[in-house]
Amino acid sequence: MKRLLILILIVSALSNAQSITASDFLLSLNEDQRKKANLSFDDKNRETWHFLPAVSFPREGIALLELSKEQNALAINFLKNYLSEVGYAKTQSIISLENILAEISGDPIYRDPLKYYIAIYGNPKKDKLWSWSFEGHHISLNFTISEDKISFSPRFLGANPGMVKNGKRKGERVLNKEEDLAFKLINSMTDEQKKQSIFQAISFQEIVTQNQSRVQKLNPVGIQAKLLNKKQQTILVKLIEEYLLTIPKSLAKERFRAIKIAEFDDVYFGWAGSTNLSEGHYYRIQGDTFLIEFDNTQNKANHIHTVWRDFNGDFGRDLIREHYENSEHHKN
Repeated sequence: MKRLLILILIVSALSNAQSITASDFLLSLNEDQRKKANLSFDDKNRETWHFLPAVSFPREGIALLELSKEQNALAINFLKNYLSEVGYAKTQSIISLENILAEISGDPIYRDPLKYYIAIYGNPKKDKLWSWSFEGHHISLNFTISEDKISFSPRFLGANPGMVKNGKRKGERVLNKEEDLAFKLINSMTDEQKKQSIFQAISFQEIVTQNQSRVQKLNPVGIQAKLLNKKQQTILVKLIEEYLLTIPKSLAKERFRAIKIAEFDDVYFGWAGSTNLSEGHYYRIQGDTFLIEFDNTQNKANHIHTVWRDFNGDFGRDLIREHYENSEHHKN
C-alpha cells in the first residue's frame, strides 16, 4: 500500500510537468533496464497480451517495481499522454484494487500494484513506426504509432472486485458506467426486443475472444441499433462512447463519428445471462469494424472483464499496412 501511495504522490507532483515521451522514459533507464524495456518492433511477443496477474503470465518489458521513484513517475506521466483523464483515472483505480485483493488473499507478492509492465517496440526517436504497451492484472493497453496516427487496441480493462464490499472503499465500482448503461438499455426494451437481444440464457464465464492476438467477427447476435427507438439508441451511443472515453477526447470523437456515419444502424447489441445485476451477465456490441465484450459472472457476478477489439486495427495492423504501402524506403 505504501508503494502505491508513494507512486500516486509522485504522479501528482508531476501533474504540471511537461509531457513525457517514450524517448524521455528510455533515456532515464540504465543499460540493463533499457534492454528489458526496449524491444525490436518485429519481436514475436509484440502481439501477445493477457489480463492475468504477472506471476501467472510473465510479461515483456520492465515492471514499475524495477524502476526508481523518478523513473516510475516518468513512466506514469508517459502513460497519461496516451489516455484521457477518464482513462487514466480508471487505470489507476484498477491498479489500486490489487491492494484490496492482497488484503483478502494475504498474498501481496501475487497481488502487487507495481507489477505492471511497459514495453516499447522499435525506436520512438528515429522510427516512423513503433509501438508500446502497458500491461498487468486487468489492464492491457496497446498503442501503435505511425507518424501522426495512433492505434489504441486491443484495449482491456477489468475490475475485481466489481464492487468493493467492505472497508473504506465500500460501494466503489470502477467500471460502473459500462455495466449500468447496458442494464438501462436491456431493461428499457419491450418483450419482443428482449427476445431479439437475449441470445443465451446463461452468461459466459469469460469474454469469448479471451486474449487472442487476432479476432474475426463473431456471429451477429442480438438486436440491431436501427430497431431500437430513439431513447434506446441514445443509451447505446453513450455506452459505446464510454469505451471510447478511455482514449484522448479528440481521437475518441473522431472514431465515434466514423462509427456513427458508416455502421451505427447495423451495430448489434446482444445479451447473455441474467438481467439482474446480482447474477451473471454478459453483453457484446459488434459493428463492421469493432467488437466490445463485457462479462460479469465470476465471483458471484462481482468480477468484470471488458475489451475493445478492432478487426483490422488491433496492434495497428491497418497503420502498419498503410506504412509499408506508402513508405518509399519499403517500396525500394
